[in-house]
Amino acid sequence: MRTPRARRRDTLRLMGFDPALLLPILRRLPPAQRYLVAFSGGCDSCVLLHALVVLRGQLTAPVAAVHVDHGLQSGSEAWLQRCEAQCAAWQVPFVGRRVNARARAGESGEAAARKARYDAMRALMQAGDVLLAAHHRDDQAETFLLQLLRGAGPRGLAAMPECTPFGSGYLARPLLGFTRDEICAYASRAGLHWIDDPSNFDTVFDRNYLRNEVMPRLRQRWPAAGRVIARAATHQAESVQLLDALAEIDAAQTGAGEALSVAALQTLSGARARNLLRWWIRSRGLPVPDATRLSRILDEVAGARVDAEPCVKWQGAEARRYRDGLFVLAPPAPIPAAALPWEPHSELVVPGLGILNAVLAPGGLSPEVCEAGLTVRFGVAGERCRPTGHAHHRTLKKLWQQAGVPPWVRERTPLLYVEGRLAAVAGRWICAEFAVSARETGWLPIWRPFGVETKGENGDNSSGPAP
Repeated sequence: MRTPRARRRDTLRLMGFDPALLLPILRRLPPAQRYLVAFSGGCDSCVLLHALVVLRGQLTAPVAAVHVDHGLQSGSEAWLQRCEAQCAAWQVPFVGRRVNARARAGESGEAAARKARYDAMRALMQAGDVLLAAHHRDDQAETFLLQLLRGAGPRGLAAMPECTPFGSGYLARPLLGFTRDEICAYASRAGLHWIDDPSNFDTVFDRNYLRNEVMPRLRQRWPAAGRVIARAATHQAESVQLLDALAEIDAAQTGAGEALSVAALQTLSGARARNLLRWWIRSRGLPVPDATRLSRILDEVAGARVDAEPCVKWQGAEARRYRDGLFVLAPPAPIPAAALPWEPHSELVVPGLGILNAVLAPGGLSPEVCEAGLTVRFGVAGERCRPTGHAHHRTLKKLWQQAGVPPWVRERTPLLYVEGRLAAVAGRWICAEFAVSARETGWLPIWRPFGVETKGENGDNSSGPAP
């Protein structure tokens, strides 16, 4: 037997949107320290903010609003002021931000505005914030169709998740279960006033074309098109969860870590190898390449000879191979062409590469040698060194190979010179003729590369010379 509260929810749902229906949705989201509403001033965001104001006494966190002025419309300044006035009337804290949303050459205007908007809101996020966006079921259907027409896979066709990590908190879309008509009907019943952005009717933009031209025709033939397409997006989201679970199993079985084992990767079917590769790249916080480049990674990088140095690049990342390891990296910063002066008691920040400093420790560089002055170089070929504890000189190339260090790490590791002679490789080796004995104290160079963990000969993260 249904309770009176459940019967009331059913009655409200038949009416469309109502603030009471928002409460159970908010309660299934991560706990919030603050609800931050993305407030454009349009009908959808007005309804969302108004509903939160109505529910304010029942919420577990305070509500604030943020408005982003893209500067793309002549009336945008007035819109910001109007949003601020509305928030003042509802006693909601307001934050306005102006951004440069102009698209760069070759960039979509819609994508540029979206990125600028979300970058601005991400910067405002505090720990525990939940950013609430007013996307609804019709937006979800449009997003699904846009992704379909772009040839997206299951993750793209899953469209917009109800909740996802964002900045220091989460981005949530509590209105995804409601249609545009239901939201607008509530706005009329509540006597709300909102801003109509004229650009929403400009069909030069893909989303507007779908909204104003395609979706009405689909609904004429299939009245439930919006609901059914949104349901398809939900099915795709479930598929993504299963694919991610499979990728985690494959990652554990292949020992995926800083690198993927090429041999293990090649034991998987093509579909599972591509799925694992997408998941692994995403887990490293890097952009996933398109299908063409993904195939090139498997064919040209994973499929290359062991002694080759293949590389496939795409926007924001690149894939390389070293021995049995497949690596995916952020594009490396260029190495300095000129020598850099350095004193061991000071810190040297090499832009884009890392930080070099030193500590006093047994077996380090002789302080007397260091008084002559040290210089730092990168990527010098043909050098030789007899590391402390070794009987013979060896080429750096041989030392790097024995240590199993990939070429792109080698050329971005500082080489320390005294009067033109190689004295140390920071974080790796000290050349014996420049070192104090193990019973004496000298300067031990420490190299901390930005965003990279390298391995010394003993397998530890390199912070000093390998034994």
